[in-house]
Formats: sequence, structure tokens, C-alpha cells
Amino acid sequence: MLPFVAARPSPFTAPVPEPDGRVLIHNVSWEAYVSMSETLGRSGSRARLTYLEGALEIMTNSRDHELLKKLLARLLEAWADERSVELEGYGSTTFRKEAKERGLEPDECYSVGEMQDVPDIAIEVVVSSGLLDKLEVYRGLGVLEVWVFERSVLTVYRLVDGVYRAERSSEVLPALDLAHLASFVRLDAKQSLAVRTYRAELRERDA
Repeated sequence: MLPFVAARPSPFTAPVPEPDGRVLIHNVSWEAYVSMSETLGRSGSRARLTYLEGALEIMTNSRDHELLKKLLARLLEAWADERSVELEGYGSTTFRKEAKERGLEPDECYSVGEMQDVPDIAIEVVVSSGLLDKLEVYRGLGVLEVWVFERSVLTVYRLVDGVYRAERSSEVLPALDLAHLASFVRLDAKQSLAVRTYRAELRERDA
């Protein structure tokens, strides 16, 4: 599982998210993983795959997970729009590196400026504990920052000298107030209203 830091208590009372479904399979070849990944991609399956050195986690995300990650993405994109930041989104693109025996699909991912072979930022929304260490997968892929949203807290893990370190802010987007953005990501939020309110508060800060 991801080595997450302890989360702060939620500042509001929110519904308890429904857990995601997960299965872990061992001794899966790289070729079998790639074939399964491509087959699922063509079929439009909701199953998500994470591969780490022969171990394959198959996950289906809950409705609550999808609602949280979509709202977080909309808020981040609203912030970039308000601040005129050139943010390029990849969605849940599959990233694989055979030499490192690693592959996965982030919940959301972005680069600032031009798109790269791997994104600058990958976002993971945690509703239930994973069966593989996703940070180890991201480390092998070379993703600079992994943002983990869990229990209403958004934590940045930044790759420094080959190791992810928990940080209070993003070096890719240093002007972004992570705690302010995360305060709008909640299951009982009306998404469009949350985005409009967030935009209004950003403009008030600029006034």
C-alpha cells in the first residue's frame, strides 16, 4: 500500500466513502500484463491495472472514488484557468516502462507547459488501501510529484534523489494553496457549485 502520512481530522462531517474492489495476482509476465491492459482499454472496461515486478493489482473504482477524483480535477483545472497556468491533462492514460517492470493508470495526471513522456503530477484518490505500493511504481516511471487525496487531506509526494518525500506544497505549482483546494473536495458537494465558489474565492484573494 502507499506509505501515506497520517491525515488531519476532516473539518466537516461527510459520508464515509464506499470501498474500491481489488484483486492481487502474482507471477504475471510483462507480456501478459500489456496484453490485458490493451484488451481492457479497447473494451472500455472500468477495471484499472497496476503492475510492479510481476505482481498485478486489478481494481474497480467505486462511484464515490470517481466523484471525488472528478471534482478534484475540475477544481485544479479551474485554478489553472484563473491563474493562467498552462496545465495539460492526460486523464487516466496508461503509463508503462518495461525496463522497470512497472505500469499503471493514474486517477488524473498533468504536465505544466508541454506534455512529456510522463506527467509532472499524478493524482491518486484513496478510498481503500491498495495492495501494491503505487509510489514505488511511480518512482520507477519517474513521475516528479504524486498528489494523494485521502480523508479530506491532499498530500504531495515529491521525488527527490530517487525517493518520494511528503511535502506541504507543490514545487510544480508552488502558488497553489493545496489545503484551500482540498476543502472543496467532498462527497456531498454539488460539483458545479463547488467550482464556482472556488473560483469566486480565488478572485477575492486577488482583489
